Amino acid sequence: MSAVAHYYTLPDTPYDLWVRGELADFLHLPDDGTRVEVIGGEIVVSPGPTVGHNGIVQDIADSLVEARIADPTFPWRCIQVTDLNLSDIRDGYIPDLIVLDVDVQDEARKSDARHLLPGQVSLVVEVTSRSNAACDRRPGPRRGAATKWSGYAQTGIPNYILVDRDPRAAQTLFFSHPDRSSGTYRHLLSWEFGETIRLPDPFGFEIKTDKWEPWDD
Repeated sequence: MSAVAHYYTLPDTPYDLWVRGELADFLHLPDDGTRVEVIGGEIVVSPGPTVGHNGIVQDIADSLVEARIADPTFPWRCIQVTDLNLSDIRDGYIPDLIVLDVDVQDEARKSDARHLLPGQVSLVVEVTSRSNAACDRRPGPRRGAATKWSGYAQTGIPNYILVDRDPRAAQTLFFSHPDRSSGTYRHLLSWEFGETIRLPDPFGFEIKTDKWEPWDD
């Protein structure tokens, strides 16, 4: 299968078009789950995720619901595929899952916010896909420029879960303690697929991963 590159002259910067919800239209993207983000100032277009990918996201969301049922005072809620406006670095991401305090979520719902901002977010979750995994990880050989990992750290997102489905190193990584000046996270915890994830304070809930599988090699 061959790919055809299309070039468009945009009437504004990719970030400004993204913020206004106009970027996908100017790129003539189909309305089929395709995602468009601005990462390191570059436009990144990704196909809709697979069932295996979405199943992992749903498992994490279900874990929060279970914790809430077990403890009515549990303060955390989650929302999926909501735009996150990283205005300080003029990037725009669509995390697979965002975890935020219930009061913050209630306020955002009342205002019917178009985007969330980093200061409202306590934890972001990304599950890698074969087509764009390098965008979610630390900058490296496949993407030496800024990635979502460095963008999240640079804008002070306190915690980042990266579920990496690459069969060469399938694991879940929990990054915390961002250093905004360097755009890096200073602390890391990790779990292999099949292990139960026990998130540290302030979250304190568990995620079962026994059904998680790498993508097909």
